Amino acid sequence: DDVIVFKYPNDTDKFFIKRIIGLPNETLDIKGNDIMVTNKEYPNGLKLDQPYVKNTADNTVHFELKNDEYFVMGDNRSASSDSRYWGAVPKKLLIGKVFLRLLPINKINVLPGNYKQTE
Repeated sequence: DDVIVFKYPNDTDKFFIKRIIGLPNETLDIKGNDIMVTNKEYPNGLKLDQPYVKNTADNTVHFELKNDEYFVMGDNRSASSDSRYWGAVPKKLLIGKVFLRLLPINKINVLPGNYKQTE
């Protein structure tokens, strides 16, 4: 559920802010708005509950992350340029976790980002 800042893999002079959806060595299966994460802890898969998603997109993606890769997605799925289109983010490009949201003013928040897991 962490929202992070990282260098865009296709142009490391640019910085992006996205939500981590997949961690190293995980497998992701995305079908529309449903995301299943498979890892050692959940070998049969774990469906993510994503109450923060604003708009959905009609994607079907299967992605296997390597031991130093992260899969990131924007919350506005229908308009987000993210790992679905340009692949995983290598660990070396991660800058840090977003800890403060300032805009819009009515949504100022410390440690923005939250998701629940459902089995």
